[in-house]
Amino acid sequence: MIKKISIGILAITMASSCVSKKIYADLENKYTDLKKENRTLADANADLSLDKNHLETTKDSLTSEMGKLKSEREKLLADQAALNSKMNLLQESYKALEKNSSDALQANMNKNRDLLAELDAKAKALSIEQERLSKSTQRLDELESLVAAKEAAMKKLKETLSSALNSFEGKGLTVEQKNGKVYVSMENKLLFNSGSWSVGPEGKKAVVEVGKVLGDNPDISVLIEGHTDNDGFSSSGPIANNWDLSTKRATSIVAILSENADINKQNLTAAGRSEFAPLASNATAEGKAKNRRIEIILTPRLDEIADMLKDIN
Repeated sequence: MIKKISIGILAITMASSCVSKKIYADLENKYTDLKKENRTLADANADLSLDKNHLETTKDSLTSEMGKLKSEREKLLADQAALNSKMNLLQESYKALEKNSSDALQANMNKNRDLLAELDAKAKALSIEQERLSKSTQRLDELESLVAAKEAAMKKLKETLSSALNSFEGKGLTVEQKNGKVYVSMENKLLFNSGSWSVGPEGKKAVVEVGKVLGDNPDISVLIEGHTDNDGFSSSGPIANNWDLSTKRATSIVAILSENADINKQNLTAAGRSEFAPLASNATAEGKAKNRRIEIILTPRLDEIADMLKDIN
């Protein structure tokens, strides 16, 4: 229908003025270009919605997603600039038409006004989406800073523990940082006699030193895991099995840490892992010795990170 009206107007225009015919043809081409641009903008908005749904919670994926959002934001800015340029061209053509208007061109002028209004609405929608992306980018920057701060705090915690436990170096105690956590590993030769869950004097000193550091970091979650080798026990003894022994040993460590009044007891968790998380092969005596251990796993609070992720989603 629109094409028929356009052909009719074109016929009237050609009869009245060659200059008007050229202007009308230019407008017809611009109108076609604007429709293509409108479809391109719709596709870009659809891509933005898909990209938003793929935001992940790990640091690497967050960093990657932040890059995507920044790229999309730059594309939107470029699209908006192109749209503004086309709007300016259309407005200039519209002003030229008003100067040379006639009754035959009135319908086409009204159509141009509608197109301008539609383009203005799309520009406002793009501006709103750009503002939303800007806020999301800001939240991602804040989240990245928070994650970095958590990592720095855990690095400092690891260094503090290493310094506090320096005297136990070479006695089966290690401190390392990995996966955003700090691991304090103590072999049983430092803590327990064979088949016992009673902590010896030297081992208790090490646990007390760990407790002093934890007392200065009340927001750290502490998981104490007991581990054994694969040697079994007879059912007639005081230990039922390796699960029982590993749990009793983990609980003994919790009991020593609980003596420190500065430690938040709600942050302490004891777990027995039995023989099912070995560090080395149980085929050798050296491997068995490494597997018989207590691991104290220190984890920072992630509530703030979780809340930020909810805000971004």
